Amino acid sequence: MKRIVGQIVTALSLLFFTLSCFAQTAVVEKTIEKSPPPLRQVPDLNIATTLASLLLVIAIIVFLAWLLKRMRVAGISGNDSGLKVITQLAVGQRERVVLLQVGEEQMLVGITQHNISLLSKLDKPLNMDESPSRDFASQLSKLMKNNVKK
Repeated sequence: MKRIVGQIVTALSLLFFTLSCFAQTAVVEKTIEKSPPPLRQVPDLNIATTLASLLLVIAIIVFLAWLLKRMRVAGISGNDSGLKVITQLAVGQRERVVLLQVGEEQMLVGITQHNISLLSKLDKPLNMDESPSRDFASQLSKLMKNNVKK
């Protein structure tokens, strides 16, 4: 993720530098060809404001991508394969226990930073109807209700 963000920032910096060079060349050519009337002045482009705005937009995009990844909202990935995460429970800073639905079987998996291990296969699968709704609208309304109560 950091490498991609670095590449995007580098590409945008090069694009901005190239566009500013072309703009300066065009202004110099216009000045040489015909000088503007004395009452009319060309407004100065504030490059610092433009660059700050661009960096702010990039920072917002990166923050939203990080937040979306951190929230792990179900249903955003959009894959309809036979493998589903039913529920997960954080047991440490980077450790969690995850209940997976693989076809007709349910498996309890432990995930750490360096390892994924099968803890157990459930003989009696949990009923999917008991789990809370996973669509985005219901999760958003639930979050909004929790924030209003606080």
